[in-house]
Amino acid sequence: MTQTTTKIDALREQLNRALVGKEDVIELVITCLIAKGHLLFDDLPGLGKTTLAKALAKTVSGNFARIQCTPDLLPTDVTGFNVFDQKNHTFDFREGPVFSDLLLTDEINRATPRTQSALFEAMAERQVTIDNHSKKLSPTFMVIATQNPVESHGAYPLPEAQLDRFAMKLNIGYPKSDDEVAMLGQFVGDRFDAEEIEAVLTLEELQKLQSEVALVEVCEPVRRYLVELGTATRSHGSIELGLSPRGLITWQRVAQGWAFLQGRDFVIPDDVQAVALPVLKLRISGDSDNTDLMIREIIEAVPVPDDRS
Repeated sequence: MTQTTTKIDALREQLNRALVGKEDVIELVITCLIAKGHLLFDDLPGLGKTTLAKALAKTVSGNFARIQCTPDLLPTDVTGFNVFDQKNHTFDFREGPVFSDLLLTDEINRATPRTQSALFEAMAERQVTIDNHSKKLSPTFMVIATQNPVESHGAYPLPEAQLDRFAMKLNIGYPKSDDEVAMLGQFVGDRFDAEEIEAVLTLEELQKLQSEVALVEVCEPVRRYLVELGTATRSHGSIELGLSPRGLITWQRVAQGWAFLQGRDFVIPDDVQAVALPVLKLRISGDSDNTDLMIREIIEAVPVPDDRS
């Protein structure tokens, strides 16, 4: 566990170099990574989403790919396509950007529903089907998608089925004044270079880490607590669409990741509560202006198990 802790501390250090003053966001990003989830950033442009995604790929020695979504983007621009070789009379497959370890999908809600759906199978099963042939993706394949909450012209809102493929939704937000001053200092004389971010995990080490997270114990009282929370979302008067069983599984997996980062091999109710907001923001349908409040109401209304171990 000591070696694992050292690796995670190094990961924190490198990512905090890339995104100054956002330790809480970094902690959740790492949680999503080791829980083998996908991440959606719903935030304004220029707050460091792309920088963070590139840094994350570099820290885990992974291949990074980026898609800039526009209405004319085609599904084959995402997955790849077959090209006919006239000389050999065969088809050669040209891999799309999903054949990477970390895929940044910028402004995902600007892609048409048809193109958005090209990511469904990739995110859920880590494979794509092209011309009736399934092709495996990287076992550590992760999507970090962004959407701009302000501009609506030319945007296609993500359907609930696609939102449910993400583990959590995060907002970076503006940095504090002192952090912004420090950030400006990094760029004086082009001193800061994203290429300086160091690799601290191999892909094999990341896979091992993800396997360890999957084995973090979730005792029966905590599992029942999760179910009661999920049931509460379905009966809340202001929520039109409550949490699905798949959403509960995702919530448990993310709680396992959070517990692992706290140095424990078991989940307690505090872990479930710690990741409730980013997990549920994607999955409950109602008054979007009061989503955070509704989630807090649910957390407060459901009794916490007495036995936290």
